[in-house]
Amino acid sequence: MSALPPPAPIREVAAIDFARFHDEIRPANQPVVMRGLVSDWSAVAAALQGDQAIVDYLIACGPRQAIGAIAARPEEHGRFFYNADITGFNFVSARGRMEDFLRDLLGLGGDPDPPAMAMQSEAIPDVLPGFADANVLSILNGVAPRMWIGNRIRVAPHCDLMENVACVVAGRRRFTLFPPEQLVNLYPGPFELTPAGTPVSMVDMSAPDLERYPRFAAAWASARQAVLAPGDAIYMPYMWWHGVDSLDPVSMLVNYWWSDIPKDISAPYDAMLHNILAFRHLPPAERAVWRTMLDYYVFECEGDPAGHLPEHARGMMGAPTPELFARLRATLRKVVG
Repeated sequence: MSALPPPAPIREVAAIDFARFHDEIRPANQPVVMRGLVSDWSAVAAALQGDQAIVDYLIACGPRQAIGAIAARPEEHGRFFYNADITGFNFVSARGRMEDFLRDLLGLGGDPDPPAMAMQSEAIPDVLPGFADANVLSILNGVAPRMWIGNRIRVAPHCDLMENVACVVAGRRRFTLFPPEQLVNLYPGPFELTPAGTPVSMVDMSAPDLERYPRFAAAWASARQAVLAPGDAIYMPYMWWHGVDSLDPVSMLVNYWWSDIPKDISAPYDAMLHNILAFRHLPPAERAVWRTMLDYYVFECEGDPAGHLPEHARGMMGAPTPELFARLRATLRKVVG
């Protein structure tokens, strides 16, 4: 095990409005902490009065359906992860009433070594519409909020397939972010079994084993970190890796995921899985040829691959339109059957 120095801080900004967020923050494609962005939320005001107050506030919002929750034993020290042989997870799942979950969470507040509890990624308009109506994020339009509630828990670094604004309502949260190119140094786990939807880093950030995962030191050198308090928010660009530690007995986060990727195209993540099937096991020389093809036609490393053709002859390499996407899908259906 090795200790590493603290990462660089995430850039902080204030006085963010809709125009500045979309004209300045998002185009920069860098993470940003937005201090006090949701400090005017009534939920934040309740949280600042104490754990009992935020629990009472949430129950008063009128939970309307069952929620899912996970729990891990005290010896896991809040880390939701795999079991020892990576055949499953170190936590159990259940469904029940939100009111019961909140009261159980509150009851563990004085326990020095409690089990870890979390309610994750519940759609607020479905579960708690009263909360959604009373607490609105001004910098986004038409993005449904999701809520995450728990105690002192640790979530392994992973990446989202969308952009993300996360708003801290109750408790403090520490965010540790890594740029997408650090994938090679983060030692991702398996695709088929993952606690977060996409592969997670196998490295325990609180005690990194650099003998087993030596390249993690390079990832850590590129990491950025910030602790957010109630009312603060963070913008995480597309596919940035992030690990999140909840630091208090009652912690609540509201996040917003969205993507500007055209709805008519295939999901890039699904396409990558197909590429693994198609290319990964080719002989090295053939794989190198296909890397050249992908760089040329897909990633356009040498510019527009159809730029030398008249527009009417560009076919599937033409300008993106719903009609073009429909033709591509029809071609793929013929190919894959």
